[in-house]
Amino acid sequence: MEEKRLVQLNELEECSNEAYENARIYKEKIKQSHDRKLIMKVFTHGQEIFLFNSKLKLFSGKLKSRWLGPFIVIKVFPYKAIEIHDKRILDIFKVNGHRLKPYLGTYIYHFRNIIEIDNPKKK
Repeated sequence: MEEKRLVQLNELEECSNEAYENARIYKEKIKQSHDRKLIMKVFTHGQEIFLFNSKLKLFSGKLKSRWLGPFIVIKVFPYKAIEIHDKRILDIFKVNGHRLKPYLGTYIYHFRNIIEIDNPKKK
């Protein structure tokens, strides 16, 4: 009777260890998948960037943008710290690089002339 119980306990422990190992393997695969999708952001001196406004999260309007800027990168420090310059208020401050994204410039819309063709059914 005792031997049967010991065998059951060993089987239970093996199943438990196997479940932990499967969970660890699953987490590693998910992490690798997530890391492949990440895009490294590299900022250089003089580059224009947007700054994420984290204070706007609580009371943001529906169509209000959470990105401020553009700002200019003054200096890049180790560990993603970046010193930026605000052109409007002439202020320089240091922010975390995770709160920044590159400014790609404004898009200029090119309008083309539209020529209407008479529809014979209207007449």
